[in-house]
Amino acid sequence: MRKSRKGLALASLVMFVAWPERAFAKDLETIRKLGELRWGGDLQGGEPYVYEDPGQAGKLVGFEVEIAEALGQRLGVHAKFTQTDWSSLIPGLERDDFDIILNGLEDTPERRARLSLSRAYFTYGETLTLRRESHYVDLDSLRGKRVGTLNQTVAHDLLKQRPLEVVLYEGQEEPYFDLEKGRTEAVLLDHVIADRYGCVKPKLRCLPGDIARGHYVIGMSRGNTALVRVIDDALAGMLRDGELERILSHYRLWDARQRELVDELARPEPAPLPTTKAEPAPNTAPASARRLSFGQLRLFAEGALMTLLLSLSSFAIASPLGVLVGILRVQGGRFTRALTSVYVELFRGTPLLLQLYVLYFGISEVVRLGPITAAILGLGLNYGAYEAEVHRGALLAVPRGQTEAARALGLGKWQTLRHVLLPQSLKNALPAVTNDFVALLKDSSLVSVITVVELTKRMTIVAVELRNWVTPGLLCAGLYFLMSFPLARFAAQLERRFEHDQHSRLA
Repeated sequence: MRKSRKGLALASLVMFVAWPERAFAKDLETIRKLGELRWGGDLQGGEPYVYEDPGQAGKLVGFEVEIAEALGQRLGVHAKFTQTDWSSLIPGLERDDFDIILNGLEDTPERRARLSLSRAYFTYGETLTLRRESHYVDLDSLRGKRVGTLNQTVAHDLLKQRPLEVVLYEGQEEPYFDLEKGRTEAVLLDHVIADRYGCVKPKLRCLPGDIARGHYVIGMSRGNTALVRVIDDALAGMLRDGELERILSHYRLWDARQRELVDELARPEPAPLPTTKAEPAPNTAPASARRLSFGQLRLFAEGALMTLLLSLSSFAIASPLGVLVGILRVQGGRFTRALTSVYVELFRGTPLLLQLYVLYFGISEVVRLGPITAAILGLGLNYGAYEAEVHRGALLAVPRGQTEAARALGLGKWQTLRHVLLPQSLKNALPAVTNDFVALLKDSSLVSVITVVELTKRMTIVAVELRNWVTPGLLCAGLYFLMSFPLARFAAQLERRFEHDQHSRLA
């Protein structure tokens, strides 16, 4: 009885602490009572959206930062930024991590079916960027070519409607970097991004005119009419008194496209403006009509095959490399031991994600690796360092008497290693090696940052399309299990076999 009372008291305390921050956060009156308007965005979007001031660490700047602050002032509250990955902005809003999304959220029928959207605060144009010597003239001429863009954007929807190979990126600068290096043939993104990251590069050129046109809006929870009304009124006021123009002009964003925002004020009620001028709006169905299709299942299978290919290929590098480095760290000379120690500590002591960035982007001026090649090499070198320590420990675990007996029989140093030490150490290392392969299988999900669409990346894409993370997540987990479990069982059988052979010899 006492335990149950303590549990009830603890639960009540947790609810009491969490209640002011979580409960009724979608209610306008609560926002005013708490005195803050929480807005979600992704710092990886960079300049000019929201980014850290280079001259003052920790201070956020950007045109959307100033818009958020202006909205807060007009609502009589403080604007508080919440860092959230771009792909998680809408789920984060729905689970009440913040009150509004203000981060280049494009107005689409799909989002209007899922969220409450404000009137437009910015008009963008989709810009096609090519290499300067390229002969392509439009999207239609790029048939079958690799074209880069960002995930969950109107640009991505437009590219999916064409017979192109769409290459997805996490950040805004990487697509143009790859375009410069010849890894893609074009990039389609909003003119805000193209003007700052693509058109300014001497090797690239941006086609004049907009491939399509759309609008940035503020996203709020579905049915939150009170908050939508005050946000719309605040944006309208910013348009009327010139505050929005001042903010956009400060970041060199006010242009002829923004006249549509002024024209919108003449309408009695905010209505979604045409998504494009040169293209029809992307065909998006309501969320309730979306189900996991056979085509998506096929893409899941392709993602699983890519994950398996990356894992097997990289472990084919890591395993022999680990054996070699492990031997050299035990049997090598002073210089060799020092050199191999530097390799092991360097790759164990730095993040795999950083190593992938360096291999793909950092050394591209010297060696231009393809995304799959960079992924396999990065995973192989990283896990090779871990395998080296596994095999070094396994070699040191072999009793010293084995070495002394081999030398007493006249075997040389390398003969002893080959015929006596290695067979025993490899058997001892097998459980750890198996565990490392399973870990590598899961770590292969990191290669999506260098445009490789493997199983986990495919799961996130499908989850966003379906607005459902449970079914794609369970399917993804099941595929990982189907790939890792047979290997674990095979390794267990090998261990039992080695143990049985050892007992037979001892008998």
